[in-house]
Amino acid sequence: MVRKGLPADVRFLRDMLHHAFYWRARAAGAITGRYVKAWGRRGDAAVVALDNGFPVGAAWYRLFTEAEPGYGFVDELTPELAIAVVPGARGKGFGDELLVALCRRARAERHAALSLSVDPASPALKLYEKHGFEKVAETDDGSWTMISRLPSDPEST
Repeated sequence: MVRKGLPADVRFLRDMLHHAFYWRARAAGAITGRYVKAWGRRGDAAVVALDNGFPVGAAWYRLFTEAEPGYGFVDELTPELAIAVVPGARGKGFGDELLVALCRRARAERHAALSLSVDPASPALKLYEKHGFEKVAETDDGSWTMISRLPSDPEST
């Protein structure tokens, strides 16, 4: 089951940052804090996956500015997503459900696209490609910035 993220989920989102950025150990600092700091501002949205009533994953997006971008920043109108599933629940479809739900929410909020940053060696890359994300840039450290254009028809993802 996937439900809408609530203000009370901020601590869980913060915990999920560790899982989302496990491949980027130095990311535990100021930049990752941007993904949840002052949660609830315009452009913030989240969904949480539950297994037997317990949260096992989350996906969320946030708008960033050019002055304070996230890792997968494209522009100030494109929300950047973060997604993570706790290790014991991976491979069970939660990531797919979270991404579908978050894309639906983004379409409902009239966003034209979502962006993200991923290490090309991450197993999550296949999930992103399945949902239409395409590489648009590569950083000096080798991570990819990807973008998915969101169709207006919710049945097309």
